Amino acid sequence: MIKLSNYTRLMGVLGVAIIASILEFILHQQMTAQILITIAGSIIALLMFIDMINTLRSGKFGVDLLAITAVIATLVVSEYWAALIVLLMLTGGDALEDYAASKANSELQTLLDQSPQTAHLIKQDTVSDVKVEQVKVGDRILVKPGEVVPVDGTIFSGSATVDESSLTGESRPIDKTVGDQIMSGSLNQDTSFKMMADKSAKDSQYQNIIKLVREAEEHPAPFVRMADRYAVPFTIVAYIIAGIAWYLSGDPVRFAEVLVVASPCPLILAAPIALVSGMSLSSRNGIIVKSGITIEQLSKAKTFAFDKTGTITKGQLTVSDIYSVNGYTDEQVLSLAASAEQQSGHILARSLVKAALGNIPEASDVTEVTAQGVQATIDGKLVKAGKSSFVSEESFETVDKTAVYVSVNGKYVGYVAFEDELRPEAKSVMDSLHDLGAKNLLMISGDKYPIAKKIANAVDIDKVYAEKLPKEKIQVLSQLDKHEKPVVMVGDGVNDAPSLATADVGIAMGAHGATAASESADAVVLKDDLSLVSKARQIADHTMGVAKNAVLIGIAICIILMLIASTGVIPAIIGALFQEVVDTVTILWALRARIDPTK
Repeated sequence: MIKLSNYTRLMGVLGVAIIASILEFILHQQMTAQILITIAGSIIALLMFIDMINTLRSGKFGVDLLAITAVIATLVVSEYWAALIVLLMLTGGDALEDYAASKANSELQTLLDQSPQTAHLIKQDTVSDVKVEQVKVGDRILVKPGEVVPVDGTIFSGSATVDESSLTGESRPIDKTVGDQIMSGSLNQDTSFKMMADKSAKDSQYQNIIKLVREAEEHPAPFVRMADRYAVPFTIVAYIIAGIAWYLSGDPVRFAEVLVVASPCPLILAAPIALVSGMSLSSRNGIIVKSGITIEQLSKAKTFAFDKTGTITKGQLTVSDIYSVNGYTDEQVLSLAASAEQQSGHILARSLVKAALGNIPEASDVTEVTAQGVQATIDGKLVKAGKSSFVSEESFETVDKTAVYVSVNGKYVGYVAFEDELRPEAKSVMDSLHDLGAKNLLMISGDKYPIAKKIANAVDIDKVYAEKLPKEKIQVLSQLDKHEKPVVMVGDGVNDAPSLATADVGIAMGAHGATAASESADAVVLKDDLSLVSKARQIADHTMGVAKNAVLIGIAICIILMLIASTGVIPAIIGALFQEVVDTVTILWALRARIDPTK
């Protein structure tokens, strides 16, 4: 059988309603109108029955059985206009549900229309326009006023005020100057500046967000009928009331009148509207939630697990001290290291460029050696920056810190040491999660235990798992007891991607996080702010509370109407119209999920 979309079904029922109205009220062809409505109603009921069978095969029990019975019962007792009203509500509700799913990321959809197409490439003294896909890491780019930044990069000349609201939700313009990183998709509001591309277009922040939007569209929320969990008891109650009314009155019309007011339209509408409203609220706060099931799991989560670097800490190591020898000054060591590393996407490279404050000489023949360091030609000399064993064959004293060692023509000249700062909001986030019902807070880090434990103690994290490889992180999550689940994993790096995919809910810190982490996650925090994790939990709790209340309100009103209809005082067509009132009440209540509970 040809599968019709819910929108097509709605248009079909509307067409039948118009034609039947003309036949009965203008042409006075009552029998023809009844036959038309009966045929259309039977077809829609059959399609709904097929959908119901598919639902049952998936292991779920929906509310479709009650709706099908209501349509058939009203047709059998010749209450065909009541049947038509029920069909309009059912097909309208299903069409609205589809529309709601397609709008789950409506606040982010505008990004697709603003995607940068070209970049002004600087080569020597000339500027030429190229397609954004042609921009390579290390290319120098001019960004003019009013333009969208084409790729992720670092400013090396000039300054500007940029609007990042479409990326982070931050409405306040951000000042950027030499050494600052700038994200693709940011809008340059005032003066021109020059930047160096840190990533290609396909790996930049803007394109990553577009990928997430498209992924959300291709995989709509699987949890859209919260009312299904109430379907069995509600259906049984409806049949009991309708059966008793029929038995006591001896009139089969009474059975149809009860089932008409028991039509589950408000139950079908309430949950998806609340969930989409919650997803919309999340995106307005800089949190992309990919599905409705994520909101449900997040609201029930008992354990929150965190990576350390870039999650609990800022992940942007700051220069703590500089050491220089062999005739070089501290400033020279820093500028040489920054020059060699400026084209690298490594965390240390960003910190070096920022610390150098624009004092970065030109580098050529830049080569990055995986897990070792970078070498480049600077002022005609071979400069190496990285691990001690990489930069020079001579022996020299190393430090027990994260450090970049520097050599010039094979001669060791000094090092730049770093420290990772604790996020100032980390402690309050952990306190908030405890207050919101989280039973366990874990840290799962690849760092050494003393360092991880020190950070965990500072923010009151309950338990630490240190020196864990990606595979071992998965084992930690998998071995949690049932009473500790659902579990939420929060991370930002490539090594966190498997853990984010394994957890019941994976949350990626996406402001500087790896593409792999964002794509593996169920939710992505776009702003570099850990407090949005607790904000996401608050929104999830609020959304599920509103959804549940909307469903229960719909059930309560329907039961009251069923009891009244069982006495015979509500004709079937009036009962069908009462459903519009119930729909309105539950929809308005479900829309309360759009209200920010923290404001």
